[in-house]
Order: sequence, then C-alpha cells, then structure tokens
Amino acid sequence: MDISSNEVTDDLVSACKEHSSRIAIDGEGVSVSYGNLLAEATRLGQRLRESGAGESTSVMVKCSNHPSDFVALLGVWIAGAAAIPVHRTSPQDVVAGIQAKAQCVGAIDMLAGQWPTCFTSLGLCERPTEERKRLLQKAALVIFTSGSTGQPKGAVISHSAFRGKLRQNTRLFEPTVDTVSLLVLNNTFSFGIWVALITLLNGGRVVTMSRFTPSAFLETLIAEKVTFVGVVPTMIRATFGTLSAVELDGFKLRLKENRSLRQVVIGGEPLGKQLSASLRTFIDPAVLFDVYGLTETSTSDFYLDPADYPQYEASIGKPAPGISYRVVDSKGKECEFQMSGELQIKSPYVMEGYLGDEDLTISAFSNGWFRTGDLATRDEAGYVTIVGRLKELIVRGGNKITPLEVERALMKCSGVGVAMVTGLADPILGQRLHAYIVPKTGEAVTVKAIKNELTEYLEKFKCPDFYYIGDTLPTGRTGKIDRGQLGRWIESGNIHPVES
Repeated sequence: MDISSNEVTDDLVSACKEHSSRIAIDGEGVSVSYGNLLAEATRLGQRLRESGAGESTSVMVKCSNHPSDFVALLGVWIAGAAAIPVHRTSPQDVVAGIQAKAQCVGAIDMLAGQWPTCFTSLGLCERPTEERKRLLQKAALVIFTSGSTGQPKGAVISHSAFRGKLRQNTRLFEPTVDTVSLLVLNNTFSFGIWVALITLLNGGRVVTMSRFTPSAFLETLIAEKVTFVGVVPTMIRATFGTLSAVELDGFKLRLKENRSLRQVVIGGEPLGKQLSASLRTFIDPAVLFDVYGLTETSTSDFYLDPADYPQYEASIGKPAPGISYRVVDSKGKECEFQMSGELQIKSPYVMEGYLGDEDLTISAFSNGWFRTGDLATRDEAGYVTIVGRLKELIVRGGNKITPLEVERALMKCSGVGVAMVTGLADPILGQRLHAYIVPKTGEAVTVKAIKNELTEYLEKFKCPDFYYIGDTLPTGRTGKIDRGQLGRWIESGNIHPVES
C-alpha cells in the first residue's frame, strides 16, 4: 500500500527499514523487531484506511506500555490519521468525554485480538467543521489532559512540530543503536512517547513496563542494562519512601557495578532540593537532566544541564534551542529579574489548538505567546525558576500565597519527607491553608514541632491552618501529584486534621 507521507511517519519508517533485523521493543514477554513493527503497522494502516481513517480524521489508540501499542501508533500514522492515545484502564466516562471532543472514526486495541476484533468503529458524531479538519489535517497526536473545569482537553500536535521536538531531544540525549531505554512513563502522554520514539528513530531498543513498582523498576534497570530512562518525581518519591535504607544501598551498589545507566530524565513537576540531591547520588555516575515543558508545547522546553545543577539546583534551567520565553505580570508587562509572573512561551513545537475547544484555544495564548499558567522568576543569567501555579494562588485574608513556597518550607522541617499544600474556601479569610505531610521513612513528626520550626522559614500569614499526616501524596491519572485530589479528600472527610 501507499504509506501516508508525513514527517514523523517518514522518519520512523526509514528507521524500521534501516534496522530491520534488530529488536525494537521488548516487554510483557513480547519482542518486536523493527522489520515486524513496520510490516504489522503497514497491514494495520491499510485496514484502518478501509475503515474510514485518513487525513483530517483521528483514531483512538488503547495503550498500556505494551509493544503492540507502537504497532497501532505507527499504523494510524501510516493510514494518515491522527493518533489519540488513551489508557486501556480509563473509565468509560473518561473515554466518552474524550470521544465527545475527538469524534474518532474508531478505536484500536491490539490486545483485543486479530483484525477486525481489535477495531471498534465509533463513527463521526457530527459533520466535521472546517476548524476541526484544519486542526487534524497534519496532526500526529492529540494528547488529552485534564482541564481546569474537570473536562478533558485535547492538544493537537502536528507532525512537523513533533518531528522538530524529537530531533531537538535527539541532539540533546544522543541516542544510538546501543541505547536501551526503559519506558515506565505512560505512553499515553507526550513524555513517555518521545522517550520511546527518540530511541526507535535511532535504532535502539525500548524496554516497556506496564506498571511501576520501585523494586521492579530498579531490577529492570539492572537486568536489561538500561542506558536511558525518563521518570516523574512521584516515582522517585515512591522509591525512596518505600524501600528501606538497606535495600536502597543494595540497588545503588548494583547499579554502579552494572555500569550501564548513563542518563535519567525527570520532569512533570518540581523535584525539590532534597529529592534531587538524593537521586543524583543514587544514580552516580549516570547524570540527571531536569526538564520542564507542557503537553501543549510537546514537552521539554527548558533543561537544567547536570553541570549547572550545583549552582542552580532549584531552577528549570534555560530554554532549549528555538524556544523564547517571557515572565509577565497580570497586565502583560515583563517582570524585573527575580520578580514572579506568568511564564509564557513561543515555540515552533507548540500545539495547533485544543480539539473541539476554539474558545479555550484562544484563551491559551496572549499575543502569540502560549500561557503556561506557571508562576516563575528569571535571573540575569537566563535561568528560570518555577515558584507556583497561577491558578493555584491561595488568597488568605487578602494575602497571596503560592503553595510551592509553603511546601518547600515544610520540607525543610525535621522529619518531613514531602508535603502538599492547598487552599480551601473559608467564610472569614476567603481561603485557609491545608498542609498534607508525609514523614521521612522511619521518622515520626508532630504538628507542634513542625509549627515551631516553620516560623524560621515563613511569615506567619503563610503558615498552614490545618495539618494532615499520611503515607503518600495524592496523585491523579497521569501519576503527578494532584492538589485537586487533596482538596477532595479533605472536603469528603476522607482525611482529618491532626491536632497540635
């Protein structure tokens, strides 16, 4: 069949032909060679075309970090359609919400059996608008993330933009045929997808894990001689928080003796000074890259180079090549150095828009700048530091407080491992601060001691009104820590404040 020609498809097809006999993906007891990946995806692409997929259409791809997911992804691209990755375990309400926005012609699940069993025709909900056809015409991916209203929003990423980001990350991390990448991040999100694809585009091998557990994660790094891995801070907190000191020392020694791991990339949320230092020591001599980016910008817009960490440990680093940024106040005026404002980005890798949400697309930009919603500061050397979320500002008695500032202060207190702060409505002060604390492994904390110590780091009006102590921070569907979930825990009465 004729393979649809678009940027990412062309590059991946070329890699499959060049490295035909090599193993491309290992996982779940399945090994797929580059040759088989291309052959199976080509057959799938033909059948998808016959079922109505093509340019300006989209196909839902059910994923769970299985090697066959990449057959489906490439098959959709070969058919000329945009791929919309959705986790296999997603609740039906979530899938229905995505379909309402996406209007996919069908859903493909390669674990459901052979064609046609693996394909479910969804049909078009309505006649596509010109705007929808324009957005999808050259789209590679539509990545759905949670919106501020609780409804999913789908960022449309073009083949051109995604190819550019893949090439940028290839230049930074320099994958080769000897690269072995561990995919433990969900391949329903941009971070996980690009970690896998920069490996495949350069002839390396991707090892997949469908479920993260600390011990299995570390064992896989060693057993598979992994050289490159991407993670989110939640995974690292779980690793250091659940394994004993003896277990961690054992894994650290085995990693060092294994001499395979070279690069770890972490992003998705702030790592924190203490956790960052612990992780760097644990993986040494491998290096740690902190990355910052958004789904809407194809991720990884800023990098903190490992060499810059000692001097700029709290920073997200400098912008990647081709990325421009500004930090502005509420009136759009650029902030002075060290003054906080909204971080806004211009990028050749930015989304085309939100699928089915024209108004939301318009509000996401300000005079051509993408509004990240993150509060940041910058210094004279060009290093940027995230200090909070614009929408997460807590206004307590007229004072504006960023949760991140309070969390960082809490984590300086003795015995505190990690902390999360949120603001909830209060009839007198407008909002009150609620702090959820996870103690360090093997240590006990008291609210009284934390309160006393916190006065050394924060003004009184920034100190929490209520404290909760638990075993792990609440997380959302993507594995990132979730302030909204904490608020729901509190308001539903699932957790109760601890008295001093």
